[in-house]
Amino acid sequence: MNGHAKRSRSFFIVLALAPAVILMTIFMLYPVLSVFQMSLYRWGGYSPDKEFIGFQNFITLAKDMNFIRAMQNTIVLIVLVTVVTLAFALVFAAILTRVKFKGVGLFRVIFYIPNILSIVVISAIFSAIYDPSQGLLNSILRLFHPAKWQGVQWLGNEQLVIFSVAIALIWQAIGYYMVMYMSAMASIPEDLYESASLDGASALRQFFTITIPLTWNTIRTTLTFFVISTINLSFLLVTAMTGGGPNGSTEVFLSYMYKQANTNSAYGYGMAIGVVVFLFSFALSAVLQMITKRDVYEF
Repeated sequence: MNGHAKRSRSFFIVLALAPAVILMTIFMLYPVLSVFQMSLYRWGGYSPDKEFIGFQNFITLAKDMNFIRAMQNTIVLIVLVTVVTLAFALVFAAILTRVKFKGVGLFRVIFYIPNILSIVVISAIFSAIYDPSQGLLNSILRLFHPAKWQGVQWLGNEQLVIFSVAIALIWQAIGYYMVMYMSAMASIPEDLYESASLDGASALRQFFTITIPLTWNTIRTTLTFFVISTINLSFLLVTAMTGGGPNGSTEVFLSYMYKQANTNSAYGYGMAIGVVVFLFSFALSAVLQMITKRDVYEF
């Protein structure tokens, strides 16, 4: 390749990448750097006066029990939603991929429907389900023990409400990850399962020795999605369903950040929370990728 051709090729590569780089800089890199910068200031968000205070916002944050509780709630949701959604999505994907029965396509659609619903619709559905007097959940439970399940406050009890929110998040997410796992499982050669069957391996053993290892790369990738989506969707669902209550028992990272930055007129403090959220999600994703790393199985 002569010099002119090399220059032409380099120019074409730069020209092709330029729009993406410019958009990424404007809409991703610059906002992230702005968040880090504003976390070092005391600012109400609307006033032209900004006071540089260094890391004082982070020092205050470390002593803020409301933030610590929001962090604990977020971690609980991440763990619950990740573990339960991963388990159910894998099982349902394996059943719909491996088991042949009528209506498989219909079940795929049914499982995926919650993912296309807006968070407001999902919050309305589960608010109705959790209604203490006429909700579906209490009505079913009263059939078995009328006195015990009379008027249980699923969204008003500080011990129960975080698990009620987690169930809504799990219901919303299962279909999306199920489809991803089904796509990975569909690429596994049928010969492997036939050989395992001839060797006497049960369906359960095939699931753990063939399906899981050969879809492990997809599982690793979705673990990062679990962390990011749970942090984002928990904010939307909590805002729509509980508003962070009762008594802060469902307050999460982003809902607390939003209240501080936009309601409490502590914009700099809210951006300090944003920095912690960014670093937390990045670090957790990196740790998950490291601990789940393993040799790639080929077939």
